[in-house]
Amino acid sequence: MDEIKVIKKLQQGKEEAFRELVENYQLMVVNTCFGLIHNKEDAEDVAQEVFIELYRSIQNFRSDSKLSTWIYRIAVNKSLNYIRDNRKNKWFHSLETDFSVKTDKTGHLVKEDSGHPEFDLENSQRAELLREAINGLPNNQKVAFTLNKYEDLSYQEISEVMEVSLSSVESLIHRAKKNLQKKLYTCYKKKCI
Repeated sequence: MDEIKVIKKLQQGKEEAFRELVENYQLMVVNTCFGLIHNKEDAEDVAQEVFIELYRSIQNFRSDSKLSTWIYRIAVNKSLNYIRDNRKNKWFHSLETDFSVKTDKTGHLVKEDSGHPEFDLENSQRAELLREAINGLPNNQKVAFTLNKYEDLSYQEISEVMEVSLSSVESLIHRAKKNLQKKLYTCYKKKCI
């Protein structure tokens, strides 16, 4: 996909260019939203909002960064807005999400069933503890950590998405890891699982 051509076509209002954009970036956007929101249906809804925002604001894209960086930035911001607006709701809506939604090595959603209910329950509880610990991080640490660990973005890419310096990203991820270690170690000492 030639990014410059697609951007020009989008700015001209060409429907096929928008369709191509959605096809190329839909999985990335949904996975980014899911990494922050932790609910598949909500992540898909937010992803739709991301593409609506992209369509509405493509005229404002200045090509200062890569198109994918701009899309990540919008996905992160929309996800954080969703979390802020729905803070009263529990982020883990159902046991179905905990038992049936997992990610593979590439971060894509997959359905997993080991056939061992005790093992599945224990893994589900561990995953929930980890998600709660990540969600307990300050927003900037959570975003940097999620983009690095779940989306596999480099520190430089995260710097561009978050519009902060490279050293800030390094610091955010370092502090996120330290905070997670403290939270999870405390839980381990208390034998949460």
